Amino acid sequence: MENTKTLEVLKTAILLEKRGKAFYEKMAEQTESPEARKIFTTMAEEEKAHVEFLSVQFANYVKEGKFSKPDYHNGETEDVSSEILNPQLIKEISAASFEAAAISAAMDFETRAVELYSKRSAEADDVNEKEMYRWLAEWESGHHKILYDLNEALKESIWYDNQFWPF
Repeated sequence: MENTKTLEVLKTAILLEKRGKAFYEKMAEQTESPEARKIFTTMAEEEKAHVEFLSVQFANYVKEGKFSKPDYHNGETEDVSSEILNPQLIKEISAASFEAAAISAAMDFETRAVELYSKRSAEADDVNEKEMYRWLAEWESGHHKILYDLNEALKESIWYDNQFWPF
């Protein structure tokens, strides 16, 4: 039973990451903002790294019946939040635009990933599995924070531009 649950969680995780990758790729393709394209492309690349990472673990689990001790630095990206959250991006994207809607939807993707990984990390008995899902939850939390901060900056910009401030 636990073997089936473990494989189902891995399959769900891989599917979630593939959907995120496809979403970010489509948004990068459709946006007219060069700055937004950079964000969506970066996020798609990170989701691709997650798919590859999880696929290796899936193959190892099927073959060996356990998780391998992963190299957490392999595929790890540097903090890109300072590059992403820049004035040019805020200028190019309106809070009511296609890109802003995509950012909001992406936050939901990242929230689901964090929830899945956090839950499985808490349930897992295998030390490597527990650590892997904890690490992935943190990585996805970082994605969510970048998107959240960007969303907040866009909201503040539109509030300022439309004089929504009560003072």
